[in-house]
Amino acid sequence: MADKDSTQDTASDVYCVTSDYTARDPTQISLEAGDTVTVLEAVSDEWWWVEFIDKNDKPLVGYAPVNHLSKEIPLDEEDKWENSEYFSSYGQLKLHSEMLTDVPRTSTYSLAIQSALPWLQDKVVLDVGSGTGILSLFCARYGKPKKVYAVEASDIAVYSRETVSKNGYEDVIEVIQGNINDISLPHHQVDWIISEWMGTLLLFEFMIESVINARDKFLKPDGMIWPSEAELFLIPCSALSAYNGSMGIWKDVYGFDFSPYLSLAADTLTGKPIYNHTLSPDECLSEPFTILQLNMKTVTVSQLEDIRTAYDFLVKRSGMLHGFASYFTVHFSHLPHPHTPVTLSTSPQSLLTGNKTSSCLIHLFS
Repeated sequence: MADKDSTQDTASDVYCVTSDYTARDPTQISLEAGDTVTVLEAVSDEWWWVEFIDKNDKPLVGYAPVNHLSKEIPLDEEDKWENSEYFSSYGQLKLHSEMLTDVPRTSTYSLAIQSALPWLQDKVVLDVGSGTGILSLFCARYGKPKKVYAVEASDIAVYSRETVSKNGYEDVIEVIQGNINDISLPHHQVDWIISEWMGTLLLFEFMIESVINARDKFLKPDGMIWPSEAELFLIPCSALSAYNGSMGIWKDVYGFDFSPYLSLAADTLTGKPIYNHTLSPDECLSEPFTILQLNMKTVTVSQLEDIRTAYDFLVKRSGMLHGFASYFTVHFSHLPHPHTPVTLSTSPQSLLTGNKTSSCLIHLFS
């Protein structure tokens, strides 16, 4: 790790690493999701100079990308242990339960897999971040593949393996617990990679990095990856329901004028994005702008680490501009036989999924 000539005397803040990052040069530092770092200097909007204590208690310093860091909430050691136990058991199960009961999302994957039936037979499939194993089970039920490797890093893999056996697919599906970057497969290359990697604003949690790494490591040159394409959209919007819900109360509280609180309420509402915001089509003020288009066969991790674009909109609907909303669409296509492409969208015009729109609202109060 290269030394930095000078470091500003700034207050040290502890941040949590939200996703894995591999150093690109000797001045950078490789980190894993869940690591904590101390920020020594905010060098720019994109890079911070940080200190990391490795597993051998050795201090390392280097540049870390800001978009991989999140402010850590300090916990004492007992709280850390309790939270770790909680999130590794109930919290994780709750997440997977929400995904399984997200009918539009899960049924779209099922429909897409069924559309691949003629091609999928006797193929080798890799399910990246397989979770409960539902996508692997869909493949085994509908596609008659030669083998399905379900790779899951968390302890949910233990229950997934038992579920596979309970349903009689243990000869087809092999559950592998481990990080996709560290494992090897009996079949050194696979015909098909499938994954449910999308998060808030499409890329949040950056699970797409694991999918790209799996593609580069295991996918045959003529292999297929699903979703095959992805798009992220931005659209100007009105958000009267969100504004009225957060600020309407302060105008008349039991007959008293609480309007001095309006500015504070606006700060609370607009200080950070609203995730999983239910946006109606009537609140969209123009056609969406495509921020990002991904071809999953060719996209690289470096292309996703710094995304910048300029855009303009032609407003087609009257209304108060409260901010901007974002949603994504993914496609299941590129099959070698004639088929109707399947699409999953979180747009306001689509069936409500677990990933609703995300909104960034503008502070309209002085």
